[in-house]
Amino acid sequence: MIEQARPSPSRAFVLGHLLVCSCFWGSSFLFIKLTGGAISPLALAAGRGLIGAAALAAYVAWLGQSPIPRRDEIRHWLVLGTTNGWVPNVLVAYALVQLASGPAAMIQAGGPLVTAIFAHFLFAEERMGLRRLAGIGLGMAGVALLIGPRLIEGGGTALGVLAMVGVMLGYSIGNLYARAIPASAGDPARLALGQQVVSGLVALVLTLVFAGPATFAPMADHVPAMLALGLLATAVPMAVFMRLIRAAGPTRAAMTGYLVPTVATILGIVVLGETLELRQILGGCIILAGVFLVTTSQRAAKSA
Repeated sequence: MIEQARPSPSRAFVLGHLLVCSCFWGSSFLFIKLTGGAISPLALAAGRGLIGAAALAAYVAWLGQSPIPRRDEIRHWLVLGTTNGWVPNVLVAYALVQLASGPAAMIQAGGPLVTAIFAHFLFAEERMGLRRLAGIGLGMAGVALLIGPRLIEGGGTALGVLAMVGVMLGYSIGNLYARAIPASAGDPARLALGQQVVSGLVALVLTLVFAGPATFAPMADHVPAMLALGLLATAVPMAVFMRLIRAAGPTRAAMTGYLVPTVATILGIVVLGETLELRQILGGCIILAGVFLVTTSQRAAKSA
């Protein structure tokens, strides 16, 4: 079991960071939708990662640090760049061709449930009580209600649902890994930078190898959306989220899963004119209720 003593952050710190992350991350679904599916998922993930990496490199340099990774950071950059970077970025870009913003974000909202299960075994201060256990069961029921009929339908919709399940799992694994990184190699700004560097470079190489340079041509018609996606919906929330997860732990940091789908759904309805089925509304509400129980339960006393 991994145990790391960290001072508990204030409620104002946690709430402020959660609101910033959720509002900016929730807007990512809108910006991806605004590209109209004209940019391939790999190219979109490459552009998103590289724009975010450039912004974070400038920020790290402004802090007086070198953006070049130290030897003890390379493994962490590679893991986070995969689990929280290019893999979920590609999957969410693909899923949003098949799904509306709201349902896609609601599936991703189940991430804190998975995070809580694994955090129970990895961190003594994240042990699961009855309230958290009840929240996991309730949330999983909501996930089943939301995605079950879509999986039965098959076709592109089912693949989109599975892609969002992959996004959910990737973020859960990445968040747990970020929490376990030693403090000496865990500067939040540098972790965010490394994640985006690896995310952008790997997606760039994959795009060039499997699709060719011409795949990037449609980006010229969607420059504002791509800049907003890379800067506002990637670089800013990732830097803030790394501070949050290092200070507050993966379960409380995962409360973004409670707020992001709300932002994404509202923007989808107001800006894109999307609609939700009754089953999607019910499933999403059940998931969010489960996430609320999980992320607001008191931490168990640390085992000796």
